[in-house]
Amino acid sequence: MYSQNNMSFMPEEDLLYTILADMKRTVREYTTATTESNCPSVRQMFTDLTNDTLRLQGDLYRLMSQNNMYSTSSKALRIDLDKQIQEARKTQQECQQFIQQKSSSAGVYGQPMHQGQSTHQNNPYYM
Repeated sequence: MYSQNNMSFMPEEDLLYTILADMKRTVREYTTATTESNCPSVRQMFTDLTNDTLRLQGDLYRLMSQNNMYSTSSKALRIDLDKQIQEARKTQQECQQFIQQKSSSAGVYGQPMHQGQSTHQNNPYYM
């Protein structure tokens, strides 16, 4: 339909950029779903979907970059990257310490549930 007289729906570069942007959004959505899922099999499914989408997004980015369809941002200084990595590692370590501290002194959360309350924790049909 659009192929007559070299007419197309939209320029190829714009179409690819739209797909690339949608893949970035999809990765964010999958990541959110992964972090919010309680069921291990659902969590694994979203982890796999995230990884597959990241691979596809990377392949599309490389293709666009090789064909001069995507301009990258300016190069970052190594010192700035190292600082960001150091801050991220510090935050990660603090989170791990917090979780470990709260896990070892579970308090109210570590006590068994009252009879009459049910839990879906071990049931794979609940998230």
